[in-house]
Amino acid sequence: MKLASLKHGRDGRLVVVSRDLASCADASAIAPTLQHALDAWDRCEGPLRELAASLEAGKATTTPFDASACASPLPRAYQWADGSAYVNHVALVRKARGAEMPESFWTDPLMYQGGSDGFLGPGDPIPLADEAWGCDMEGEVAVVTDDVPQGATREQALAAVRLVMLVNDVSLRALIPGELAKGFGFFQSKPASAFSPVAVTPDELGDAWKDGKLHRALLVSLNGAPLGKADAGVDMTFDFGTLVAHAAKTRTLCAGTIVGSGTVSNRGADGGPGKPIADGGVGYSCLAEVRTVETIVGGAAKTPFLRRGDRVRIEMLDDTSRSIFGAIDQVVAAP
Repeated sequence: MKLASLKHGRDGRLVVVSRDLASCADASAIAPTLQHALDAWDRCEGPLRELAASLEAGKATTTPFDASACASPLPRAYQWADGSAYVNHVALVRKARGAEMPESFWTDPLMYQGGSDGFLGPGDPIPLADEAWGCDMEGEVAVVTDDVPQGATREQALAAVRLVMLVNDVSLRALIPGELAKGFGFFQSKPASAFSPVAVTPDELGDAWKDGKLHRALLVSLNGAPLGKADAGVDMTFDFGTLVAHAAKTRTLCAGTIVGSGTVSNRGADGGPGKPIADGGVGYSCLAEVRTVETIVGGAAKTPFLRRGDRVRIEMLDDTSRSIFGAIDQVVAAP
């Protein structure tokens, strides 16, 4: 089942979307918003699935699905916690600045709590007030949970995953060092993120959803040129069950909690830094990693961070080259 929120008020209007993303059916009679559906998932899931089946059978009243009319599936959420499951990415970034990586990073996930009171729509501009802030995209996968009890096991946490979606976790790289130096973590350096037009139930992903990981290539492009095609199921040190359980160690998670994977990153075939697509590698899901590899290989970063007018696209395709979640397609612009 595929769900989306058309722009309407603060929390959108819930629709069920066809598998080919060509049409949608109004679901507001079942649940006016996605958050409403998640709050009452036991009651709403069945009718939503029935509507999805009617949509696929051509029996539902439909309208063409327009991703540009979408807000993020949850236009705002009670909680957005972003992990760093691809430790290869962390290791590379720290290596570039000459910092040792604690051994615990391989066994205890990194996670920060981001702002969730308002997300960008998948086609909304990325507002950038100052290009000197070092604006970067980060292509990620995220899950949306049902209620998760404090102290949940990995298996309990994974069973609570209701939806999967893609993320552009916008980062302002030049502001990060100063914030981390204060010892309180990210705030100004992590502005609003954007999520894919469509959120998908795990069963819809078939064999691609396995062991708490999404085994598909995450396609990231910049100004129409391929930047990355890293497999989200490869080199993921911490699966989503582990990440959600980590978030729930000392607190309960309410329905509608979003947990992100962190930047999708694959090692090179030789176990070292990955290579650009042009050099036979799978490329990168963010510019910081591009610049890191440039620094490691050549001694200095050459690729600039995002500037106004740059266009970022993040998408994932199925075996028939059909978009699964729709595309995050954003242009950097002045606020």
